[in-house]
Amino acid sequence: MAEKVTIATVARHAQVSRQTVSNVLNAPHIVREETRRRVQEAIATLGYRANQAARQMRTGRSRLIAVRIEPTRDGINGSVLDRFLHGLTETADAAGYRVLLYTATGDDHEISTYDDLLGAYDLDGFVLTGTDHGDPRTAWLAERGVPFVTFGRPWDAPDAHPWIDVDGAAGTAQATRRLLDTGHRRIAFIGWPEGSGVGDDRHAGWRTAMAAAGLDGGAPRRATEDGIAQGEREMRELLAADEPPTAVVCVSDSLALGALRAVRDTAVPVAVTGFDDTPVAAAIGLTSVSQPLAAAAACCVELLTGLLDGQPTDPHVLLSPTLVLRHTA
Repeated sequence: MAEKVTIATVARHAQVSRQTVSNVLNAPHIVREETRRRVQEAIATLGYRANQAARQMRTGRSRLIAVRIEPTRDGINGSVLDRFLHGLTETADAAGYRVLLYTATGDDHEISTYDDLLGAYDLDGFVLTGTDHGDPRTAWLAERGVPFVTFGRPWDAPDAHPWIDVDGAAGTAQATRRLLDTGHRRIAFIGWPEGSGVGDDRHAGWRTAMAAAGLDGGAPRRATEDGIAQGEREMRELLAADEPPTAVVCVSDSLALGALRAVRDTAVPVAVTGFDDTPVAAAIGLTSVSQPLAAAAACCVELLTGLLDGQPTDPHVLLSPTLVLRHTA
């Protein structure tokens, strides 16, 4: 009969103490990366499986965090959250946590889902996505003392709770400056209706870059709901103006793809940039702003586990995006 693999067995194999193995299993962020990797390799080699029930009784933790799956849209920008969830799941797994996915069709539905999940599972915390002005979800969790972090800023009160976000204004400013540097002066913006925290942030980057070049006065801005058809419609209207733009910065790849459809029918070349660097953008050669989604996911896990361990890291992390240049700009 094969010898049972225990924490002591793993410790001997990795040449560390049993406490170090326990730390890797229960609080990996406090263990040096080299040591953590050696212990994890020993765990994999020996086939060690922790007794989850015993661990939960010992630590008071379920090692389970919850995150919402966004509803599918046009299949383009939805891939952004897919990549974030993939990174979140991988990072959580390395930290000894599992991710519970749930769906909801609005803030009220999501809050009722929180209540159901907390009643059915001993969750350690939540990672929220898609923050906006007056977000009732964060208030509900905070009032009940439920640990959470958000991928997205609390737009009304930046210090209200721990968050990770990507600097959308910096991304659209990069795209706009690139177009300015290549000689464009009539640079339009196609964004979302005012009131969206993310959309307004991305619009601000374009506006600031245009103002710095002394071109903000006559720069056209269009606002619409997200989608390929909407982007095509707005771009056609821009092209029909007496002085059509020679370039356009779009708040999303969906709108940019629609703009490209409209541009295809004109003899005048128009540079187009998107945002999110989706697989579709890469496939069609669309210049787009890329978000560091893997880094954002890792920061979310690190911040949440730090809160749970009483050793919080920087509670507000703003990551920088990167402009990926392709054929369209």
